[in-house]
Amino acid sequence: MSTLLSLAPHPPKPSQNPVSKPILPLKSTILFSRRLLIFTTTSLTSVLSLALHCPPQILLSSAAGTPSSSTSPSFLSAIANTKSWFQFYGDGFAIRVPPHFEDILEPEDYDAGLSLYGDKAKPKTFAARFASPDGSEVVSVVVRSSNQLKITFLEAKDITDFGSIKEAAKIFVPGGATLYSARTIKIKEDEGFRTYYFYEFGNDKQHAALVAAVNSGKAIIAGATAPQNKWDDDGVKLRSAAVSLTVL
Repeated sequence: MSTLLSLAPHPPKPSQNPVSKPILPLKSTILFSRRLLIFTTTSLTSVLSLALHCPPQILLSSAAGTPSSSTSPSFLSAIANTKSWFQFYGDGFAIRVPPHFEDILEPEDYDAGLSLYGDKAKPKTFAARFASPDGSEVVSVVVRSSNQLKITFLEAKDITDFGSIKEAAKIFVPGGATLYSARTIKIKEDEGFRTYYFYEFGNDKQHAALVAAVNSGKAIIAGATAPQNKWDDDGVKLRSAAVSLTVL
């Protein structure tokens, strides 16, 4: 599950710029109401912000021993308003697509996906996939059974069933990648709160933002990736796309 940094349809040229410095170093919990937010926002570490409509109620809880003075401004200022973006609806999720991105999800051959178990087809690699005109920037969504990510006899009901945001990073962040930011986001829904985990990470060539949530035993992961040398210009747009993930 560590192929996220190779999401681009065409391998990008090696970046001449050094690895981006961590931009969101603090771990925080962000609490807000869905009604106060317009979501828009990398791929399961293999595949794979917050667009504000009205000022949300935010509760930030930094990691122990970490200063929190700049937590809220730094994160919220790194998110674009995506209300005007096209909203794609998939099976159990919705996500905003950056302007000019094209749908590159290729139809998969059902017969080729059949397994030894008869009509049990192999899960699709991507539930949604969009790319910039030059193909170097990609926004993807993957859906996997929670048991595929963490072996357990119990069906995951919430992303926290994978452990804390630090513990779950072992599942969603590729080994060897530099972790720039990790945040817990709580969305108020009719029946309580839904928790999302946000990670931003990269290496010397690729940079990625990833948001993951769980619903009815399925993990839904949205990710956005780009070459490091493009992240400074387009990072806010891509981060916003990932964070726009909404579980339906």
